Formats: sequence, structure tokens, C-alpha cells
Amino acid sequence: MFASYRPILSLLRGTSFLLAGSGLLGLLVPLRGQADGFSTTTLGLLGTAWAGGFVAGCFLAPRLVQRAGHVRAFGTFASICAIVSLLTGLIVNEWAWLAFRAAFGFSMAGCFMIIESWLNERATNSNRGTVFALYMMVTYASIMAGQMVVAAGDVTSDALFMVTGILFCCSLIPTAVSSQASPKPLQEVKLDLPALYRNSPVSCGACLLIGVANGAWGTLGAVYGARIGITTAEIALMMSLVVIAGAAMQIPVGRVSDITDRRYVLAAVAILAALVGVAIFFLEPRAATVVIAMTAAYGALAYTQYPIAVAHANDHASPNEFAKISSGLLLLYGFGTMVGPVVASGLMSAMRPESVFVATAIAHAALGAYTLIRIQQRAAIPVGEREAFKTMPAERASTPQAAHLDPRSADDSEQQEEPRS
Repeated sequence: MFASYRPILSLLRGTSFLLAGSGLLGLLVPLRGQADGFSTTTLGLLGTAWAGGFVAGCFLAPRLVQRAGHVRAFGTFASICAIVSLLTGLIVNEWAWLAFRAAFGFSMAGCFMIIESWLNERATNSNRGTVFALYMMVTYASIMAGQMVVAAGDVTSDALFMVTGILFCCSLIPTAVSSQASPKPLQEVKLDLPALYRNSPVSCGACLLIGVANGAWGTLGAVYGARIGITTAEIALMMSLVVIAGAAMQIPVGRVSDITDRRYVLAAVAILAALVGVAIFFLEPRAATVVIAMTAAYGALAYTQYPIAVAHANDHASPNEFAKISSGLLLLYGFGTMVGPVVASGLMSAMRPESVFVATAIAHAALGAYTLIRIQQRAAIPVGEREAFKTMPAERASTPQAAHLDPRSADDSEQQEEPRS
């Protein structure tokens, strides 16, 4: 039994290094930019550049993989990540960093699409749930480990950028030495907005607005921490606990959504997240313990919304449409993450660091209001006809290829080729 998981474990080892490098660089860049006097607008645009590159990579990476093959394409993308990491420490310039972040986002999208498609082909319908769970565990543990490395270093030196480059080089090794056959070519990503909206207007609007809120916090949360005066170690812990709290709360909130109208749950969680954001804005906490506790409470609410929105969309979709619907919603989420950092940086420039939560509160309040309006216009799906809720990554670490790996896509995967041995 264990032997059947060996190819998957090899891929997950490479994934762990990749995600650790991504988590480290994602936290290091805003902290170094803050320390070097980058404007708040520039720091926000760094997040927009990353998101723009990531979304572009979701569309363009499959074509590159078809030409070069999975192993060579993964080697290329991971090498670009390592080069960009080292250049970011070598050239500390606002305009250069914008280009670097876009290139990094593009390359990370390519890496993730290859890994997720490879895992999907190695999984069968009988073990897909286990593979998906392992992938989620590696995702959370690696991102948190990468972020916590920042606490052990000096963000004003070049050492942490070198460590990031090493991690990305390490991610190449398991794939490069693997004797496993490459999976079939990646499916090209398409976004059919009319079909997505017809399937679930709530999910379309929700994923876009959730992207706005999560993009704002994910990009500028570390900047908020630095500007209110907590230490680098405390910032790393804060950013990690926000993600972990969101992951932990997905299960209880998801189970509640399985037995009631998911839209009520989505609206309630969104409104509560807006209230927590408003509370942080007005209370202006400065003690590290209070800040970490309040932001963790925010993360527990903010990072449970996306999987509920996807589950609601799947309730209205036929099984063979699951991957298509989930992929489209993920791209809408990506577009939202491009907008969020710009809005939040503008508010932080005009007011104070806590204004990042004004941006998230606006998005969450709009989501809650829109969902409550839509509840009056469409009946709920009966409980017995719904898809079971599944946890999903609480950060921007998935591509449309991950939709095929999700256990709920098993019916769709039966129509595909059997995994290659």
C-alpha cells in the first residue's frame, strides 16, 4: 500500500520546498520593502503584480508545458523562481521589484499547475481523498515553515533571499531524478463568465470579493504589522496563525453549511469578518498578543469563505462540470486579488496602518449584503442533493489544475485516462 504512494510522496517533497520558498519570499518582500522606504502604493502594487503574473500563468503555462514537457517546464519555472529571488535581494528598486513579482507569480502558477496535474494522474478515485489531504497538509505546513524562517533572519540583509533561492533549487531535485512517466499535457484554462454566473450568481460575486479582501490582507498584512511596531518574529507568527486559523475553521463552518442554506452561512461569516476588521480599525491594538489574537480571529472568518462559495456553486453544477466551475471561480478569485492590494494601499496611505481592514471590511460587507439579496431570488438546494463540503487552501496556492485533484471531481475524473504507472 505504501509503495503506491511513493511517487506522490516524491512530488510532495518537491512541493514542500517550493511552498516554503514561496512563503518565505512572500513575507520577506513586503518587510524588506517597508524597511527600505518603499511607498505604501508600491507595496500594494507588488501584490497586484504577483496576482497578475499568477493569473496570466494559469492561462499561458499549459502551452509552454505542452512544448517542453513537464520535467523541463518545471525545471524552467523553478529556476526562474530561484533567479528572481536572488535578483530581488541584489537589486532593491521599486520598478525592478514589480517586474520580479510578476515573473515570480507567473512561474509559480506554472509550477503549481504541473505539480497538481501530476498528483491528479497519480491519484485514483479510491485514494484521491488521501492525496488531496496530504497536499493540503504539505501546503499549510510548508507555507508556515517558510514564513517562520523570516523570524530567524534579518530582513535588511541578503541572506534570506539566498535561503529562498536555495529552497527553490531544492524543489527541483525530486522531480529531476524521478523515473516516473510524465503526465498527459495540461488542459488549457478557459473562463466562461456567463456560464459561471448562470450556475451561481452568489459564488461569482463572492469569489471576486473574497479575492479583494484576501489579496489586501495577504499583500499588506506584514506591512500593517511592521508599521504598528511589532517585531519581525511576531509578524511571521501573526501571518502564519491567520492562515492556520482559517484552515482550522473550515471544517466546523463547512459542516454547518452542509445542513443549512450555505448562503446564510456565507453571509454570516462575511459580516462577522467585516465586524472584526472594523473592530481592529477602531480599537487600534498595539500589544503583540492582542494583535495576533484579533488577526487570527479575522483569519478564521476570512479564510473560510472561499470554500463555502465553491461548495455552493458545486451544489448547482452537475458532477462533470465540477472542475470547470471550480477553475473559473479560482480565476475570478485571482482577479479579485489584483484589485485588493491597490484599494488597501490607497486607504493605508490616506489614513493609518489599520486601514487595510477597512478595505477587507468593505469587501466582506458587500459580500454579505449581496448574498442576502440573492437569497430572496433563488431557492436553496435541498440538503440531500448537495455536494459534501471539502476544505481548500486558505491562501493563493492553487491553480485550476487543483480542481481535478479535489475528491469531489472523482465523477469527472472517471472520464479521463487511467493514471500512468
